[in-house]
Amino acid sequence: MASSGVSWTLPDHPKLPKGKPVAVVVLDGWGEASPDQYNCIHVAQTPVMDSLKNGAPEKWTLVKAHGTAVGLPSDDDMGNSEVGHNALGAGRIFAQGAKLVDSALASGKIYSGDGFNYIKESFESGTLHLIGLLSDGGVHSRLDQLQLLLKGASERGAKKIRVHILTDGRDVLDGSSVGFVETLENDLSELRGKGIDAQIASGGGRMYVTMDRYENDWDVVKRGWDAQVLGEAPYKFKSALEAVKTLRAQPNANDQYLPPFVIVDDSGKAVGPVLDGDAVVTLNFRADRMVMLAKALEYADFDKFDRVRVPKIRYAGMLQYDGELKLPSRYLVSPPEIDRTSGEYLVKNGVRTFACSETVKFGHVTFFWNGNRSGYFDETKEEYVEVPSDSGITFNVAPKMKALEIAEKARDALLSGKFDQVRVNLPNGDMVGHTGDIEATVVACKAADEAVKIILDAVEQVGGIYLVTADHGNAEDMVKRNKAGKPLLDKNGGIQILTSHTLQPVPVAIGGPGLHSGVKFRKDIETPGLANVAATVMNLHGFVAPADYEQTLIEVADN
Repeated sequence: MASSGVSWTLPDHPKLPKGKPVAVVVLDGWGEASPDQYNCIHVAQTPVMDSLKNGAPEKWTLVKAHGTAVGLPSDDDMGNSEVGHNALGAGRIFAQGAKLVDSALASGKIYSGDGFNYIKESFESGTLHLIGLLSDGGVHSRLDQLQLLLKGASERGAKKIRVHILTDGRDVLDGSSVGFVETLENDLSELRGKGIDAQIASGGGRMYVTMDRYENDWDVVKRGWDAQVLGEAPYKFKSALEAVKTLRAQPNANDQYLPPFVIVDDSGKAVGPVLDGDAVVTLNFRADRMVMLAKALEYADFDKFDRVRVPKIRYAGMLQYDGELKLPSRYLVSPPEIDRTSGEYLVKNGVRTFACSETVKFGHVTFFWNGNRSGYFDETKEEYVEVPSDSGITFNVAPKMKALEIAEKARDALLSGKFDQVRVNLPNGDMVGHTGDIEATVVACKAADEAVKIILDAVEQVGGIYLVTADHGNAEDMVKRNKAGKPLLDKNGGIQILTSHTLQPVPVAIGGPGLHSGVKFRKDIETPGLANVAATVMNLHGFVAPADYEQTLIEVADN
């Protein structure tokens, strides 16, 4: 991925020396939130991170790790480990999510990629099924993207198309489903006028059909599977417009919770079940509410509900929804093309680099950090070490995970004197946080803090510098909340556990005996984010970042 014609030589920093070993520690899922009993970082014994936070105020700051700061469309979008590490390593903000899809559709690149060519093989004799949220809300999907994809697929050989709609009413006004269906029906009618067999085949409300997340309720996905794949639902209609209008007329009905329906022909037969040889595309660009369906469509050993019939299909997501699981394995729009990452610059300027995590986050301090690029830039100057994660158990069973082993590898790398940068990811806060087990997450946070101590003690021994940060929030808030910030309760009066990432900022702490005494965090960056970290790390190595990088977080005061 090395760019041709690039000058890789970084200017020396006028005030910061070279040659001090730098430890970069990423605490996964470690955000900053108000202290309460559901903030596992607050509840846990974390004396090391507490000392960094409460020590010298000029050596601790918070940065944004979600939304536009990491290239996502809006600040309602939670950050995730993939985009977080992209930003940390690249030093610039690259389009992710909806922006990527817009670009791929506008350029036509979406139609030349591996994902589209894969599903296209079904066009001659099979049906193209498009499943997703019918909305212009822009949070999970957009109607105009569906319209462009319908046009593009039909122009490239799709003869039979079935759309499986999920009504919104959450990111847009309740009742807007009727107008969206009318718009889509008009488009499909135009396609039929061109000889293409194009129809809406099934539907249902997003909160009741298909779009569950974090494995909260598999029945939601099953209702979608039954309607979309099997062609079975409690309600049958001749048209989607009739379906939505009729179901919305029921008492207390709304778009979010419309029951599943299928469209049938004159003989009462479903017009669009998914069959062997068909192609399926999930339209949503936002990942969290598509992952469960993707698992049902892709996993041979799926066991969350009885799928009854598992057609042999060609399936692609609009994007890849989970970079860790590589799910789905095919997708229409590739991750951003990120060049000139900080890792490549530093290696080409002689910085010997050691990177380590356990399996579940190993790719994040290597592949994602390096701009979605596998392998070494220069294997004579780099060493990447993967510690095998526990397998066969959920992470809350052994919440310490491999934090201490990772820290010991980092310690040994620092003490060896062979490396100028030691980069690690400690996954505990995120992976255990996702299980929703609050007690285990407290243990996880304590273990991560103990790991940080091992690394910082080694930094002290070698006269080095540390930068401790995180990629997004998770463990700092483990409960769903209402608009007033109070915990939401379930029907039995228990708290509703939050297993997702959050919208909270994350810390950046710097220090160590090798840090120039005049270094402090700047106050003049309006909205600092994860992408500002790369230039900061370059400074700590004694270099100035390229001009197009996001600004460094630090400045050097004259003593």
